[in-house]
Amino acid sequence: MDSLDAFARTKLDALEVGSLRRRLVPTERGTGAAASRRGRALVSFSCNDYLGLSHHPRVIAAAQAAAAAYGAGAGGSRLVTGDHPYLGALEERLARHKGAEAALVFGSGYLANLGITPALAGRDDLIVLDELSHACMWAGARLSGAQVLTFRHNDPTDLAAILAAHRGRRGQALVLTERVFSMDGDRAPLADILGVAQDHDAWTLVDDAHGIGVVEDGPRAPLEMGTLSKALGSYGGYLCASRPVIDLMVSRARSFVYTTGLPPASAAAALEALAILEEEPERRARPLDLARRFTARLGLPEAESAVVPVLIGEAQRALDISAALEAQGYLVVAIRPPTVPPGTARLRVAFSAAHDAVQVDGLAEALAAMIG
Repeated sequence: MDSLDAFARTKLDALEVGSLRRRLVPTERGTGAAASRRGRALVSFSCNDYLGLSHHPRVIAAAQAAAAAYGAGAGGSRLVTGDHPYLGALEERLARHKGAEAALVFGSGYLANLGITPALAGRDDLIVLDELSHACMWAGARLSGAQVLTFRHNDPTDLAAILAAHRGRRGQALVLTERVFSMDGDRAPLADILGVAQDHDAWTLVDDAHGIGVVEDGPRAPLEMGTLSKALGSYGGYLCASRPVIDLMVSRARSFVYTTGLPPASAAAALEALAILEEEPERRARPLDLARRFTARLGLPEAESAVVPVLIGEAQRALDISAALEAQGYLVVAIRPPTVPPGTARLRVAFSAAHDAVQVDGLAEALAAMIG
């Protein structure tokens, strides 16, 4: 144990030197965009609850009713004891929302990506990812054992060149990208990417974790996965695809087969949130409108989604600005390597339908004074 502790301390010391050590901070979330840390009331711009639905009375009531009827947990793998009625209803609603034949709910978005790609690709196959793909997409690709290559961020021409050079020597091929990239807030040119993939008989998997409910217009991929924990205000992940693909996942996606099913409260909450999302287009439009208000006031490129990065550069400076904003009542967490490339530490500002214009303008004014 002495050598284990020494190893851990050495690693922690190195992280401290680079301002890269991460710490958990107790935080209370309230209605709207309210948060509290260390006794200080804050307006949170670091939450992915893009539509403000996690505290919606209908969503909370649905979760409470489901827990009362079916208990707090699913009881086991869905293939054994865990397939409570809310899961089937949620999958039907997700598939309809995405225009797909079927859907499958996983324990989280991370678990979905860990299971989907290895169920479709193996060591004789090819996977090509956008270089800025989320860590869980990388993890699923590597678990598959396939040849893994990257294409330049949002560059269909580079993707085409890679597929032209490598596709012929491989059995199956997958292209992985995101509709909205979580750290940059930009959107993939999906029509072009889908066209390139189709030309080379490659299947495209799109991660829509940060797009659903906010900016999900445009073409659909044959494999559309996402999360229930952001705009839908709950917890869990999903895949929307054809019925044969979903049926294959039920038997072959290890992160589905060998994991306890989603709790009834989480599934019911997401189901109700999806209904509200579809009923209230004005709620869906608000996060992007506010993000664009913010970028206009700071002279930044116009926001493409509810996520706006404010690039700082050095990790310690990003931490210092985040702390200064917290002192003024704004929670905007610094994002540092390895989540983002070295030298690109940033403030990741996330906008929600729960924010108002006064809060957005106040943050913009405070930040402008700090970054010049």
